[in-house]
Amino acid sequence: MMNLPRTVVAETLDGLREEDPVAKRSRRDLQRVHRVMGTRSIIKRAVNTLLASRLTSQPLRILELGAGDGTLLLGVAKALSPALGRVDLTLLDRQDLIAPSTVDGYSKLGWIASAEVVDVFDWIAGNVPSMSSGRQFERWDLIVANLFLHHFEDHELHSLLAAIAARGDRFLACEPRRAQLALVGSHLIGALGVNSVTRSDAVLSVRAGFCGDELSRLWPAQTADWKLTEYPAGLFSHCFSASHQ
Repeated sequence: MMNLPRTVVAETLDGLREEDPVAKRSRRDLQRVHRVMGTRSIIKRAVNTLLASRLTSQPLRILELGAGDGTLLLGVAKALSPALGRVDLTLLDRQDLIAPSTVDGYSKLGWIASAEVVDVFDWIAGNVPSMSSGRQFERWDLIVANLFLHHFEDHELHSLLAAIAARGDRFLACEPRRAQLALVGSHLIGALGVNSVTRSDAVLSVRAGFCGDELSRLWPAQTADWKLTEYPAGLFSHCFSASHQ
C-alpha cells in the first residue's frame, strides 16, 4: 500500500449542506469513529509533548483548521484542563457547525472559544479581516488539524503548510494512515452502524492519507529551524508534528 500514490477524491460529506439530515448523521458517525480509533488520546499525547517546553505564563493561543463541529477538540480539552490554564481557541471551518453548547463546554474549562466561518484558502491568502491587520497576521502557539490535510493535493499542501509555518510556533496533524490494515478497516466500518456516506468517505480518506515521511517532505521550513516528527499512531492514524526551535 505504501508504494501506491495518494488518490485525492472529493468526499461526499464535504458537498452536503450543513442542514442536510444525512450530513448531520454522518458527523455523528464521525464522533463514534473517533472513539473507536482513540483519536482524542492520540491528540492529547501529542499536544502534551509539543507544549512540554512552553515556558510562558501567557494564555495559550490555539487554532484548529477544519474544526467541524468542534466536539473532538472539546474532548481533548477536557482531558488537558486545567493544566493548560486559560486558552484562547479559534475554530476555523468553511461551514457554520459550532453549536452554542460546544462553546459553553469550552467556557466551563476556562477556554475562550470562537468560531471563524471561512475557507482555508482565504485564510492562507490572509482574506480574513478578523484574523489579520494589514500584513500583520495573528500568530498561534499551536495549530491543530484533524482529518483535514488529506483533502488536499500536494501542491495545495505546500501552500497550506507554508502558511501554518509562518503563523504558528507548533503544528499537529492527525490524518488517516495509507496502509493495508487501515484500508481493510475502512471497508469494515459499516459494522459500527454508520451511514452510507461515512462508509464511502472512510475508504476515500484512507486512499488520500499519508505514510512514511510524506508530510515532512512537504514542510516548507528548514529542518534547522523546526523539529519535525512523523509517525503511525494507533491502528489507523498517521501523525505529523512540527515545533519551532
